[in-house]
Amino acid sequence: MRRWLLLALLALAGCGSREPEAARPALWRVEDGRGHEGWLFGTIHRSERPLAWRTGNVGAAFDSSGAVLVEVGNLADESAVATTFADLARSPAQPPLSQRIAPPHRAALAALLRRGGYKDGDFAAMDTWAAALTLARVGGSDDDARNGVDRAVIDAAGNRPVVELEGAAAQLGLFDALPETEQRDLLAAVVAEADEPDQDLSVTWRRGDMAAIEAETRTGLLADPELRAVLFVGRNRAWAGRIAQAVAKDQRPFVAVGAAHMAGPDGLPTMLARQGFTVTRVQ
Repeated sequence: MRRWLLLALLALAGCGSREPEAARPALWRVEDGRGHEGWLFGTIHRSERPLAWRTGNVGAAFDSSGAVLVEVGNLADESAVATTFADLARSPAQPPLSQRIAPPHRAALAALLRRGGYKDGDFAAMDTWAAALTLARVGGSDDDARNGVDRAVIDAAGNRPVVELEGAAAQLGLFDALPETEQRDLLAAVVAEADEPDQDLSVTWRRGDMAAIEAETRTGLLADPELRAVLFVGRNRAWAGRIAQAVAKDQRPFVAVGAAHMAGPDGLPTMLARQGFTVTRVQ
């Protein structure tokens, strides 16, 4: 699950160099019954290769939209995102990381630290959540982030406004506001998943397999009820309100956020349907 959520927050700027791989990702039309519409497009934040996201249906929806709504608008501004992270992450006089995780996980933590070239005391001036996100990147490829579909959609927006549903400061602020107990649960989840082989999630995304994606949202850190409430359900609820307003105001929003946020009873399509919108999957 960290590939869907955690690494999305720390993606680096850049562009992939290989030829795009064709896909048919999930897309929904949202209608309010008064002639206003918008679209929900599930993206993938990272991929081993570039992805040809603009299918016929997605391209038609994108071209007819009046605004592009994304999680974070300045993904290409590496310096700004890094500064935001550093400002929020700073917290002096923290205990060694091994003291912020339960004893049964300490051996796995030590192995992950070694793999990333870190020492136990390297995070003494960093919040636990920030240490967890940093360790979640160990072994990841910068190219994976450069191939993120979110960035491709933003780059293609042209003259249309790109509207942040959240922004880097608010997104990282969710982690910063977690109680220390939940931050340590986050660290434990990252450590527990570190030895699991990474799946190529682009395969599931290309198929638009929302059942498989929904199953992913029930694992890892989102299996923790408190973390799920803050990092998944709460965010979707806030975004659904913003999307509903954009549709009602005839802004014709094209909403491009991680496909996991579209999944299941807590996903954006279901939330908007409960608000009275007609939500139809068109791809």
